[in-house]
Amino acid sequence: MDETDIESLIRSLVIPLLKQPQALSITQKDDGRYHRYIIDVAPNDVGRLIGRQRHVAAALRTIVEGTQSRRANSKRVRLLINDHRH
Repeated sequence: MDETDIESLIRSLVIPLLKQPQALSITQKDDGRYHRYIIDVAPNDVGRLIGRQRHVAAALRTIVEGTQSRRANSKRVRLLINDHRH
């Protein structure tokens, strides 16, 4: 999967969970070993996206990080959720 496919996958998984889907923003950053996808949502939706005991966030990460290519030289995929605490 390429970057646009992964972003589309993230959107399709996250939008049904949100009360304010128009506030969804996904930023993609590349660094040395990773393709990082940072999800930013409305402050009211952060809890819905993370879930109780972080089960929703863990499930999203499992799906998204499982899409990475198995080639030896490919970068790993990371999913981060901006929780507005910093």
